[in-house]
Amino acid sequence: MTKLPLGIDINNLIDDLRIFSWEAADILLFYSQKIKELTYKDEIIKGKKDDPVTLADLKVNELIIERIKTKYQNISWDILSEENYKVHPNNCDLKSKWLWVLDPLDGTKDFIQDTGNYAMHLALNFEQVPYLGIVLIPERDELWISNGNKVWCEKRDGTYKEINTSKKNNLEKMTLVISKNNSNTKLKQLIDKVNFKKVVVMGSIGCKIASIIRGDSHVYISLSLPGNSSPKDWDFAAPDAILRASGGAITNLRNQDLVYSKNKLDHSGVIIASNNKQNHKKICSQIEEIIKKYEILDLSH
Repeated sequence: MTKLPLGIDINNLIDDLRIFSWEAADILLFYSQKIKELTYKDEIIKGKKDDPVTLADLKVNELIIERIKTKYQNISWDILSEENYKVHPNNCDLKSKWLWVLDPLDGTKDFIQDTGNYAMHLALNFEQVPYLGIVLIPERDELWISNGNKVWCEKRDGTYKEINTSKKNNLEKMTLVISKNNSNTKLKQLIDKVNFKKVVVMGSIGCKIASIIRGDSHVYISLSLPGNSSPKDWDFAAPDAILRASGGAITNLRNQDLVYSKNKLDHSGVIIASNNKQNHKKICSQIEEIIKKYEILDLSH
C-alpha cells in the first residue's frame, strides 16, 4: 500500500481537496456566465485563437496552487500546472516522488463555446503514476474523487451520485466518446471501420472519462499524429486515476500504461480508455487489427 508523505492523513487530504474543488467550481461558474456577455468576452479570453486561455484558467490555477502551498507548507511535493508550465517549463521537478498535476480548466474551447463540457483536473502522482485523482465538472454538479483505492462522485450538497459502469465487451455494442474540437481524418477513418453502436462528441478528457464511469459511454480513443499537438500529463493524470479506480483502464494501443513526467509530457499516438480492465487488452487488439488491415496508420515504429 502506498504511504502518503509523513504527516498527511488521506481523509483530511480528501476533505481539503473537496473544499478547494468547490471553491474552483465557484470561479468557473462565475466566468462561464460572464463570458456569455459580449461586454466581458474580450476581457476574459486571452492567448491565441487555437490555444486560448481564460481568466477562469488563471484564477483557478492561482487558487489551487495557493491552497496546497499554504495548507501543506512543509510537505516535500511539487506542483506541475499547465498554466505555469507554459510560462516556466522548468519551474518544477517532474521526477519528484510526489507530484501534483493540475489542469485548472480542461476543455477551454468548450468553456468558451458554452457547451458545459469542461472540467478541472487535479492528480497526485506517486513515482510518476497517478495515485489520487480529482475531476470537477461544475456544470453537472459533479466532483469525482479517487483516493487510490476507490472512486466516487459527490454533489455540492455532499450527496453521492450513482455510478452505473456498463461492462459491455463487444465494440459494435459500445458507445465511443471522442473529442469535440479536434478534427482528425485518421481517427474518422478508424471510427468508420470499427462500426461502434454510437459515437458521442464531447469536450474535455475529464468529462469523457466521467461519462465512461457513469455508464453513458464505454470507450474513448485519442489519436495524435506526429507533428501535431498531443494531450499532456495534465490532460490525462486525474482522469487516469479515477478511471482505474473504477475498474477501467487507459493505455496506449499496445495495452501499456501511460508514462508520466517524460521530457515533453506528450501522450501521442493512439490512446484508448475503456470501462473494463479485464476486457481492455482485447479492445486494444481489435482496434490495432483494424488499423493494420486498412492501413490507417503506420504502426511499425
